[in-house]
Amino acid sequence: MVQTGETIAQACDEYMEWLRGDQQRKPTTLRDYASIIRVHILPAFGDMKVEDLTAEDVEVFKASLSMSNRTKIKVLTVLHGIMRRAGKRHRIQHNVVRDVDKPRQLKRSGEINVFTPEEVRALVRAASSEQDAAIYLTAAFTGLRRGELIALTWRDVDFAGHHIRVRASYSERHLTTPKSGKVRSVPMAPDVARVLDTLSRRGFCDSDDNVVFAGIDGGYLDGSALYRRYKLALKAAGLRELRFHDLRHTFGTTMIRNASILQVKEWMGHADVDTTMQYLHYSPRAEDAQLVAAAFAAAEPDPLLAATLDPPVPSPSPGRF
Repeated sequence: MVQTGETIAQACDEYMEWLRGDQQRKPTTLRDYASIIRVHILPAFGDMKVEDLTAEDVEVFKASLSMSNRTKIKVLTVLHGIMRRAGKRHRIQHNVVRDVDKPRQLKRSGEINVFTPEEVRALVRAASSEQDAAIYLTAAFTGLRRGELIALTWRDVDFAGHHIRVRASYSERHLTTPKSGKVRSVPMAPDVARVLDTLSRRGFCDSDDNVVFAGIDGGYLDGSALYRRYKLALKAAGLRELRFHDLRHTFGTTMIRNASILQVKEWMGHADVDTTMQYLHYSPRAEDAQLVAAAFAAAEPDPLLAATLDPPVPSPSPGRF
């Protein structure tokens, strides 16, 4: 057996440094991982040597976790990453966490909430400022996430080409890549172009590098403060308790009726098409039934099936009338 002389606590420290440096993980991810390590992994295994951890230890640990299966999977994923990283550094051939089955995760119901067109307009009218109104409209008409909206600069807005380029996201005072890790372009509807054009005429918008939705000092907006104003606008408009993220869902369910699934996937920056499919399940297209009918109508009729579905009318019996 390899003798590392390293405790799991030390392996955790090295793992987090690696994530911060070489992997350049987002601040939100680092915060979540650090919390899992501090609350769950260190109390259970902190003083143990890396090479002494067994699958049985991990099984007992998994059984002791009082949380949803989804959260258990997160904890085990972090532990697996720590041990995999330590294994590479110390040439340990086998990661014992791999021998432990992850809890079964039930699929979500798929229920999502969306705004109606009238509700979007009511929210926009109830906004506390012209800029907030533009943010709500842009979120609903482009599907951008809150952090992506905050990160937008005028360089990203192509009025001539009628599209918005999503290159970054902003959260917790850090500018990062979008959630998918990819740059994408989203069509810009005339309503969005109009409100953004109005914002662009403000006196301090003198550079392509200026943010579109500016904070008090011309810098990035405070996302938490934006959300609080959004909640007040909801209440002022007399609307249902919908999340800011539901503006993004509104774009998804609206566009899935009018564009291909792959187009919507690209516009929304989904990592896989399964995520986009939730909108199709929520908002099936009326023309799908017509497509099915047309496909069967074009098929060569089956005489037996035709006889079953449309049986001949029997002749009247002699002497019946």
